[in-house]
Amino acid sequence: MNKKFTAYLILLLSLFLIVLGSTNLLVKDEIKETNKLKATIVSREKNKLTVQDKNNVIYTFQNIENDFKVGDILELEYSGDLNKNMEKQNNTIINCVDVKEDTDSNGIPLEWMDKGIFSSFYILAKNKLDELTLDEKIGQLLLVRYPDDNQVEILKNKQFAGFTFYEKDFKDKTREEVIEMMGQLQNAAKTPLLTAVDEEGGTVVRVSSNKKLRDSKFLAPSELYKNGGLARIEEDTLDKSNFLFDLGINVNLAPVVDVSSSDEDYIYDRSLQEDTKKTAEYAKTVISTSKKGLVSYVLKHFPGYGNNDDTHDGQSEDNRSLETIKENDLPPFKAGIDALAEAVLVSHNTIKNVDADNPASLSVSVHNMLRSDLGFTGIIITDDMEMGAVKSIDNKIVKALKAGNDLIMVTDYEEAFTQIKKALDEGELSEELINKLAFRVIAWKYYKGLLFEFSK
Repeated sequence: MNKKFTAYLILLLSLFLIVLGSTNLLVKDEIKETNKLKATIVSREKNKLTVQDKNNVIYTFQNIENDFKVGDILELEYSGDLNKNMEKQNNTIINCVDVKEDTDSNGIPLEWMDKGIFSSFYILAKNKLDELTLDEKIGQLLLVRYPDDNQVEILKNKQFAGFTFYEKDFKDKTREEVIEMMGQLQNAAKTPLLTAVDEEGGTVVRVSSNKKLRDSKFLAPSELYKNGGLARIEEDTLDKSNFLFDLGINVNLAPVVDVSSSDEDYIYDRSLQEDTKKTAEYAKTVISTSKKGLVSYVLKHFPGYGNNDDTHDGQSEDNRSLETIKENDLPPFKAGIDALAEAVLVSHNTIKNVDADNPASLSVSVHNMLRSDLGFTGIIITDDMEMGAVKSIDNKIVKALKAGNDLIMVTDYEEAFTQIKKALDEGELSEELINKLAFRVIAWKYYKGLLFEFSK
C-alpha cells in the first residue's frame, strides 16, 4: 500500500509541476507581449488619444476612456508591437497613467531630449526659450513670406522664426541694398532670423535672376550633372552658398531630390532627371558640400513628388504603392539625412497608400515615415500653406503642428496666429507643444551659428 501510495503521490506531484510550468510559460509569454510607452498627448477626442514620444513619432490609440488633457505626459501599457510607420494603432491598452514631467539638471524636459542633430545646443536653446513670451514662441514656429510693406515693424511685433523671399523681393536691388535689407531685419529680431530662398538653379532662381546681383542665373542641377557630374554639383553648391551668404541669406530651400525621369512630370525640370541611385548621390553631395559653408540646405519634397500634379494649383493624389515610394523615392532623402541634412520640406501631395485623408504636409503617417524609417531628427518644414492643395482646409495651421511639423511656411501670418491662439485657448493645442517646437527651432539656429553664446 505504501509503495502504491507513494507512486500516486509522485504522479500527482509531477502533474502539478507540469501544470505549474505551463502556467508560468503563459504568464511569461503574456509579459513578453506587453510593452510600455511614455509619451505626451498632442490631441484627444472621446475614446481616442494621439500621443508623441521623445523621438517625435506620433501614435493614435482607440477605445481609451480618459479624462486626460492635451499636454499631459502618459505611461501607456499596451499589448503587441507599435507600427511606427502609421498613426492609428490596433493595440489593446492595458493601463494608462498620468505621470509627472521629469527634467534634467538644466530644466529641460526629458521628453525633449531626443539625442538629435542639434542636441549639443539644447541647454543654450532652453535658456533662450525662457526669455521669450508665448507670442514670441508662436512666432518661432512660422516661416513667413516677406511682406510687401512695413516689414521691420511687423517683425518687431511678431518675432517670426524667419522670412522666405521671392524674386520680386530682390528685383532691381543692388548687392548693397539687399545686404541693408537683411541687416535691418536681423536688427529687429529678438532671435536671429532664418532668411530663406528657393535658389534651386534652372527654372527656380529667386536671387540670381537679378543681373545686378549675379551676371548669370545658376544652372539647373540636371544641366550641371550632365556636363560635369557630381564634381560640378559640388562646385556649384559652394559657389551658391558663398553667393547667398554674402547677401545675408542663410537657408536655401533646395535641393529638389524628387526622382523624375519623364519630361511629362511636373517636377521634371526641377529634378536631377536621373534614377534613384544617382539622385541619392546628388542629395548626399549637396548636403555634404553645404557643410563647408554657412547656408543650410533643405531636402524637398518629401516623400517624393513622383509624377504628380502641381500642388500650387490644386489637390494632387499619388496613387503609387508604398513599396514603390520606399524603393524609388525615399533613398535620396535617406542619403541626405545620413549626410546630416538639417531640414526637410514636406509636399502637399496626398499619398493615397499612406494616408488617403490628408495631404502629406498634414499627415501624421507621412511624418512618422520620416522620423522612424529614415531616422530624421532635424526640422520638418511644410510647403507653403497658401498653395492650392491646402488653401481651403479648415484649421490647417493647427493640423500641421499636430501632424509633426516644426516650422510652418505661411503667407497669412495673422490667420496663423489666430488659429494657434484659439487652439491654445480651447485646449486643442498645449503650451508644452509650442515650447517644444520653438525650442527645436532655436536649437537649429544655434547649430547654424546664428546665435553665439557660451554656457555659464
